[in-house]
Amino acid sequence: MDAFKALMTRRSVRAYTDEPVSDEQVQTILAAGMQAPSANNRQPWHLVVLRRRERLDALAEVLPFGKMLAQAPLGIVVCADAGLQPNAGYWTQDCAAATQNILLACHALGLGAVWIGVYPRDERVTALRELLSLPETVIPLCAIAIGWPAERPAPIDRFRPERIHEEQW
Repeated sequence: MDAFKALMTRRSVRAYTDEPVSDEQVQTILAAGMQAPSANNRQPWHLVVLRRRERLDALAEVLPFGKMLAQAPLGIVVCADAGLQPNAGYWTQDCAAATQNILLACHALGLGAVWIGVYPRDERVTALRELLSLPETVIPLCAIAIGWPAERPAPIDRFRPERIHEEQW
C-alpha cells in the first residue's frame, strides 16, 4: 500500500473475525514498530506480544477501553525501558512513534488495529505491570488490539486548515 494512502485511510478497528494473524505478519508488524525514530536513537521500546486467549481476555478485563481485546487474535503492549532513554520524557514520544508504525503496518497488511491508552493512568500502568510481570523500569505506554477486520470504517477527512499557523500564532 502506498504510504500516503495508508496515512489517509487508516482507521481504528474494534471488531475482528476469528482468523489468526500469521507469524510472518506478526514479525513484519514488530519490525515496522522498531523502525520508528527515537531520541538519540536510543530505541527504548519493548513489545509484549499476546496471542493466548486467556492473556488477551485478562488484558481486556484490566483496560477500561480495551474490551475489544477479548475478540482480537493478537495484542501488542508497547512498553519503554526508562533506563534506555535517559533523556527524561522522550520515551513517550519514541514509543508513540513505534505505535503509529505498528498501526500503519497493520493497515498496510489488511489488518485492523486500535490504540488503547495505558500511560499516564497509574491504575492502568500498575495493572499491566502486574499482569505482564514487567520489571520496575519498564513502563507500558499502550496496548494495541489487532486482527482481521469484521468492519471497515470509512476514511474520514480530519484536515483542519483553521489549526494551521504560518510563522506565528
